[in-house]
This record gives sequence, structure tokens and C-alpha cells, in this order.
Amino acid sequence: MSDQQLSATNGLGLGLTTFFALACGALAANLYYAQPLVAPIAQSVGLDPSVESAIVTAAQIGYGLGLVALVPLGDVVENRSLILATMAANVVGLVGFALAPGLAALFALMLVVGITSTAAQMLVPLAAHLAPPAARGRVVGNVMSGLLGGILIARPLASFLSVHIGWRGVFLASASVVTAIMLASLKLLPRRKPVASHSYPYLVASLGRLFVHEPVLRRRALYHASLFASFSLFWTGAPLILLRPPHELTQTGIAFFALSGVLGVFAAPVAGRLADRGHSRTGTLLAIGTVIAGFAIALAGAHSLAALVCAGILIDLGVQANLVIGQREIFQLDPAIRNRLNAVYMATFFTGGAIGSALTSPALDRFGWAGVCVLGLGFPAAAFLYALLSERGSRRGL
Repeated sequence: MSDQQLSATNGLGLGLTTFFALACGALAANLYYAQPLVAPIAQSVGLDPSVESAIVTAAQIGYGLGLVALVPLGDVVENRSLILATMAANVVGLVGFALAPGLAALFALMLVVGITSTAAQMLVPLAAHLAPPAARGRVVGNVMSGLLGGILIARPLASFLSVHIGWRGVFLASASVVTAIMLASLKLLPRRKPVASHSYPYLVASLGRLFVHEPVLRRRALYHASLFASFSLFWTGAPLILLRPPHELTQTGIAFFALSGVLGVFAAPVAGRLADRGHSRTGTLLAIGTVIAGFAIALAGAHSLAALVCAGILIDLGVQANLVIGQREIFQLDPAIRNRLNAVYMATFFTGGAIGSALTSPALDRFGWAGVCVLGLGFPAAAFLYALLSERGSRRGL
């Protein structure tokens, strides 16, 4: 069935859009449950505090691998079957991680969780295929609201639940949720068989060519890689300093703090509509500037909880807005390769996220919170400069 026939036959009504959003949110949340729990996880398996943020990095590296190895299959393999199989593997990874007895198993299974959570990034292009072109930004924005909501609620939810069921219970609970979504998908997800018939090596090799030959994709991916590095720095580092003097918050206190980031979900639909109206350039500069402002305020966070809350809100608003604008722009390029475009976009910026989370513990250990903030400022500042210099006169695909 062609994409035009698929859209005309199935459409994307409110019910299915809501389901796509919830499914994406539940899958994406798997990458972020560990962020506020790195300290208790590290203590339970004997991981040194100077490298405890590597737990988050493992999930992000796995996600990047899944984006490169699995998501491109959506351009040649029947989408519903691919999504269901990836969800099933995600459940196995979550259960295995929750029961992991030691360091080696823990990191290996966190990689599996990251790899298979990319089912979310198979659902987003499917939603774009179902949406009419004139409303694609709005539809993608609405679906991304669910995905981003999952990312943002994951941190406070993990903190709250860990108090009662421990960090292992958090991941078992997630496995139950993904299982329920997988069963519902059997009935709700439409089938989509792509017309392309490339070999798997060709698919993977084409990702690098797309990055080189599609300037809009390359720019959008690099902008967001910079912002996502800062996002990971902040949300991996902030819970660590909140456990220390002068804040000395409990896991419940950290959960309430993490709720501040949930406001970022409201940026997604607004950014999608802004992009639909041709204001991608303005929206991009505003989004990057918001992240810079957030980190400037975060500099006071070592002694001010209010500064950290304000910083968290601004950073999440800017990052989520830029993500949606970027996806809307790349989905306009070529419908036949949307899964691969999305894979390159996501893999590039999750590489930025992995770099950010990997640098958090060493920077915090050596330079303190001020060092983390200076590093966090540097990434979006570089993106802002790049955005100003590239395609100066363009109002589309900045």
C-alpha cells in the first residue's frame, strides 16, 4: 500500500494519534529512568562515583546503535511487524536489566534497552506517513509531545517509584507498560509495506551518504546534537549535586525537582505549528537561545534550587522545540527515505547526548558544577553561531 493510499485509508485520527504519542513516550522513557538513579544503581553494583554517569551513556550509545542498525529497516520492511518485534526485544532487555547481577550484565542489558527503545523512532515516521502534508508538522508535533512527555516524566517517575520499589522495580514496571502497548499495537497499528527493496548493507551504508549530501539534514542534526549534549549534562549532573550539600535532597525531593522539566512538553506542538507556517529559522534561533539562557541561570544552581528549577524549564523548552522543528524539516525532504532520515538525525544528536552524559561525572568531579555549566553553555553557543552563519538568507531548513 502506498503512503498516499495509507493516509487516505487509515488517516491519523485523535485516538490513533494519542496511541502513537503514548507508545513513543513509554519507549523513550526507558532511556531516562536511570538519570536520577545513577547513584543508587552504582552503589548496588559497586560502580565508582567518578564514572557512574556511564550508566546513562550506555543507554544513549545503545539508542544510537539501534538508530543506525534497526530504524533504517522501516524503509524496506513491513513497519508493523518490525515495530512489534522491536518492542518484544525491549521487554526482554528491561527485565534482564532489572535482574542483572553485576556490572558486565548491567551494561550489556542497558545497551539492549537502548537499542530496542528505537521502536519509538519507527513510530514517528509511520505517523508522518499517515498525516496529510499540510498538517505534518502539527501531527509530528503532537506525537512528539507524547514522546517528549515520556522523556520528561521518566525522571520524576523513576525517583518517586524507586522510593517504594527500588531501582530494579522501576525497570520491571516499565517492562509491564511496554508489554501492554505491544499487545494493543497488534490491533491498532496499521500495516505499511514500503515499495523500496534495498539490501541491508545498502541501507546502512546510505546513512553516511545522506549526512554528506543532505545539507538540511546535516545542519539540523548538528544543531540538535549540540543541544542534546547540554541537555544530558544538565539532567545527569543536577540530580548528583542535589544529593550533596547544601541541597541534600532525597530521591523524592529530586523527583519534585525533575517535574520542572515536564513543562518542556508544551513546546512540541507550538514548535510544530511554527514550522508549518514557515518560521523554522526564527524558531530554531529562539530554541537555541533559550538553552543558552537556561545554562546561564544554572551557574547559580550550586547554591540555589530556584535557579536549577528555572534552568531546567528553559533547557527543556529549548531542546524540545528544536527537536520538533528539526524533525518537521527533515520529513519534508523525501517520503521514501523517512526512516533513514530520522535515523541519521536521531543517531547524530544522541551521539551528542552520549558525549554530554559521559563528560558529566568527570567535569563535576574535577571542576564542580560551574565547570558543568560552562561546558553546557559551550555546546549551544557553538550551535547558535553555526545557525547564524549557515544559510543566512534561508527561511526553511536552517
